[in-house]
Amino acid sequence: MELFRSTSIDWLGKKWYFLGFSLIFSVAGLLSIAFWHYIPLGVDFKGGTQVRVAFAQTPNEEHIRAAFDKAGVHDARIQRVSDPSGNAANKVIISLPQATAADNAHDAGREGVEGALKSNYKDSAFTIEQVDIVGPTAGKQLQKQAVWATVYSLVGMLIYLWFRFELIYGVAAVVAVFHDTLITVGAFSLTNQEITLTVIAAILTLIGYSMNDTVVVFDRIRENLALSRRESLSDVVNRSINQTLSRTVLSSGLTFLTVVSLYLFGGEVLHGFSFALVIGILIGTYSSIAVAAPMLVAYQDWRGARGKRASLPAAKKVRT
Repeated sequence: MELFRSTSIDWLGKKWYFLGFSLIFSVAGLLSIAFWHYIPLGVDFKGGTQVRVAFAQTPNEEHIRAAFDKAGVHDARIQRVSDPSGNAANKVIISLPQATAADNAHDAGREGVEGALKSNYKDSAFTIEQVDIVGPTAGKQLQKQAVWATVYSLVGMLIYLWFRFELIYGVAAVVAVFHDTLITVGAFSLTNQEITLTVIAAILTLIGYSMNDTVVVFDRIRENLALSRRESLSDVVNRSINQTLSRTVLSSGLTFLTVVSLYLFGGEVLHGFSFALVIGILIGTYSSIAVAAPMLVAYQDWRGARGKRASLPAAKKVRT
């Protein structure tokens, strides 16, 4: 199925618009990370207590927050729970700061929540269903592991593309994926949404998704180089992007509809995970066209300006 036939969009002619778009969102995210909300880490990474509470009636979040304020806990985070049992509307997850669970005792968080709600929340009865505590040491270890997981995935992809294509292909793809990750993390900072382990899983997912889309474009560029050796690289890249446009729109569009549905109807617990995928799929699809492919042309122009051979390897014939 082809949505676009005989498309002849001059993508590289719009590279400065693409560069401006990327700079605006990247710089905005960096400024937020550096001076505004920083990187808003969840309890998984900074340590603290998560308490799951079931209420007899639909709870009022403002009343719950006021109850904790009266108890002297001013930075509790309240999330509605998506629960297949049908009682999701009556359940919340209350995240308490690290200081509340400084002694890492399981009962400390439970007693803190029970005390605040019993003393100050009179709307309905409630039950503590589950208490999870992450100490500061474990939180820092999880931070380190999350960073290294991202770095290892990027290095592994760079090595694979270096072996499968050429080093410049790998560098262009990794730069594009780093661009996607930066904008996604920046979006979390700008909107002040916490980054949890599920968000890291979503970021690693979008890294693979974006890389796959980029490899499809690169493979078509390499095939076309073998067929059009006298054609300029800019024309080959434009034609390759246009030829893969239907595939890109279909695959990305269907995936995007799925994650948007997850974002809208998946509940608060999956909100961060689905938000990362929504942003990541949009930016990942964009970067395959507007960041990775133009880098190949920029590389060739740079080599040409230095008087070196300005060409990229074409596809090799498959042995039969």
